[in-house]
Amino acid sequence: MSANGGFTLIELILVTVIIGILAGMVVLNFSGVATEASIRVAKGDIRLYMNAIDRYAIEHNDRLPNSLSDLVPKYVRELNKDPWGSQYIYTKSAGNDYEVRSAGQDAQNGTADDVTHTSEHNME
Repeated sequence: MSANGGFTLIELILVTVIIGILAGMVVLNFSGVATEASIRVAKGDIRLYMNAIDRYAIEHNDRLPNSLSDLVPKYVRELNKDPWGSQYIYTKSAGNDYEVRSAGQDAQNGTADDVTHTSEHNME
């Protein structure tokens, strides 16, 4: 502090830099939390759809739905988008197994950030 009671330019710059560094650290810590929360939401939605698909199959002689929209409104109220704004992807495979996935933050199916789950049973 200078003799006249005010702060010098160097002191103001130093305080501003320190505040900027602290703010940056906070943002970095919270961005990781937000990403993890989005992944958890996607996993929860996928579990919801898989339970609905299983209930559908039980009521339709082990036949899987053709699309997620077949689940509305009896098994799910509405189809949610994933936390990144894309539609969930549902695919059936041989043996009545199926997969529900989110393309993840990059919205590109088949990349490392996909959130997915494949059915663990065979309903034949």
